[in-house]
Amino acid sequence: MITLSVIKADIGGYVGHSSSHPDILAKAEEDLAKAQREGLLIDFHVTRCGDDLQLIMTHELGENNTRIHQLAWDTFVAGTELARQLGLYGAGQDLLADAFSGNVKAMGPGVAEMMFEQRTSEPVVIFMADKTSSGAWNMPLYKMFADPFNTIGLVIAPNMHEGFSFEVHDIKDSKKVMFSTPEEIYDMLVFIGAPSRYVVKSVRHRTTGNIGAVSSTQKLALIAGRYVGKDDPVCIVRCQGEFPAVGEVLEPFSHPNLVEGWMRGSHYGPLMPVALRDSNPSRFDGPPRVIAAGFQISKGKLVGPRDMFDDPGFDEARRQANIAGEYMRRHGPFEPHRLPLDEMEYTTMPGVMKKLQGRFTNLD
Repeated sequence: MITLSVIKADIGGYVGHSSSHPDILAKAEEDLAKAQREGLLIDFHVTRCGDDLQLIMTHELGENNTRIHQLAWDTFVAGTELARQLGLYGAGQDLLADAFSGNVKAMGPGVAEMMFEQRTSEPVVIFMADKTSSGAWNMPLYKMFADPFNTIGLVIAPNMHEGFSFEVHDIKDSKKVMFSTPEEIYDMLVFIGAPSRYVVKSVRHRTTGNIGAVSSTQKLALIAGRYVGKDDPVCIVRCQGEFPAVGEVLEPFSHPNLVEGWMRGSHYGPLMPVALRDSNPSRFDGPPRVIAAGFQISKGKLVGPRDMFDDPGFDEARRQANIAGEYMRRHGPFEPHRLPLDEMEYTTMPGVMKKLQGRFTNLD
């Protein structure tokens, strides 16, 4: 069994919140290479999305393994020290604890992991986003695994026709529920259509039970009790065979759906699919970006990556994202660009309400 772990953290932006300094990536490469030489990892790849450092690792230790999570934490801590030396913005922003406690999930970094029996050919796509929240994958995952207008394999591929099971998390009440598609699509959409609270954690094949996708569901504001940055989630999707084809997995991003995040994590904006080199959100610290790294996994080795959105086929999505972004920006501090009040509870809003509490009087 192979475990694929993707663990990310914002440990310092260059410049501001726009990108990652190359020295930070080089330091992470050095740390993971040492772990590989010592036999902890089979393989690894270090990359970034905006100002988030992304650690992609393969190993045989299973999900939630303390040694793997310790490695990621130590790498982030070392990178934070370098970020402070470089004077990078928000150094150590996502590290919400003083010391490692066995698992990074409740400590700030985002985590997506899956353990599976490697197939003869094992294509995976790892999606990484910046300036958005953990619910950003809800619509894409629905389209990949439950929408026949996106994924024709649901109709014509015998090994996909029975559908998939979705594990959905209520991230505010710390509960979960399973939905079977296609028969429970309408029920599921009631919940995942509210991505600020209900988040698709994983998707499995209904017949075989094999894992098809998993996402990070960590909500930084809920962990910290205050706004410390947006979640900037990651998502792993296995492709082909009993799962959607690579093209079906990428197709949802041809529509730049609106997600929460953007400037100060308090605005809705279009999720723009870009090549890695363009994952440097700058305009109003946005718009939100998503990159896609494609790999073939062979005996645990990461063959790749291929930059899947480095394709003129997504030019129209990028154009539409710019148009939608321009439209939303013209609203300034008004909804629907700014998030609704119940999503602003970790910003200055509670303080303003408290200050004005005595000035509100009853209507006549």
